[in-house]
Amino acid sequence: MTAYMDHKDLANEVIDQARAQEITDGVHRVLDRIASAESAAGRAAGSVQLLAATKTRDVGEILAAIDAGIRVIGENRPQEITVKADGLAKRLGERGHSLGVIDAAEADTANAAAATHIPFHLIGQLQANKIGKVLPVVDTIESVDSIELAEKIARRATMRGITVGVLLEVNESGEESKSGCAPSHAIDLAQRIGAMGGLRLQGLMTIGAHVDDERTIRAGFAHLRRTRDQILASGAEGTADCTELSMGMTHDMAYAIEEGSTIVRVGTAIFGERAFI
Repeated sequence: MTAYMDHKDLANEVIDQARAQEITDGVHRVLDRIASAESAAGRAAGSVQLLAATKTRDVGEILAAIDAGIRVIGENRPQEITVKADGLAKRLGERGHSLGVIDAAEADTANAAAATHIPFHLIGQLQANKIGKVLPVVDTIESVDSIELAEKIARRATMRGITVGVLLEVNESGEESKSGCAPSHAIDLAQRIGAMGGLRLQGLMTIGAHVDDERTIRAGFAHLRRTRDQILASGAEGTADCTELSMGMTHDMAYAIEEGSTIVRVGTAIFGERAFI
């Protein structure tokens, strides 16, 4: 178990009004920033989804963000998904929402049809031995960076009789500290993943270069967009839905939106600085 989980109860469902207001204000500020960036880039309002990155945030904090307008959440660690999923699903059900993958054997069909669905993404690295922990919950795994991992997810999904959304993670910056496949391999990998049963290739993901140079950051985002466009243009089996570009975080979302991002992953600007890493 990750060390900080010994010091914070991530299953906690109750926060005080002051903390809830901080989160509400954070969500509204970020939504305003996204709207401004969309307008500046000449893009349609609402063309960029805000994914709340909820690493180290407890159930109560996540619920406050959803109450404020968040409609997609993303976790970095499978351990956190396991701890939070049941409480989130229960409390969201009380609000008329459904979370992540609905188990058809247990769900009330009428209520499920009426619910507002809150997609649950895994945005951090996934080890093969944790696949079984996340598949019952998450709709989409954004951190698929190899054929080997994709094949293992596909096998588990097929065994469960489900289809899992995946994004191919590409290391556009070339930084050794970052995960992701090499940009030169992305088109081939995407086409091979698209042909796998049990998976739905939804797009590409990258983490922006950790530098101050705007041109360098933009170049990585622009290259990911061109790669996505080439994948779509190929017409290869299973690539027609490869439309998403998950790129941009708190510090570089405006650049990402101008370069074509469809999903920005934001934590700090919503919840404040993390007390734990």
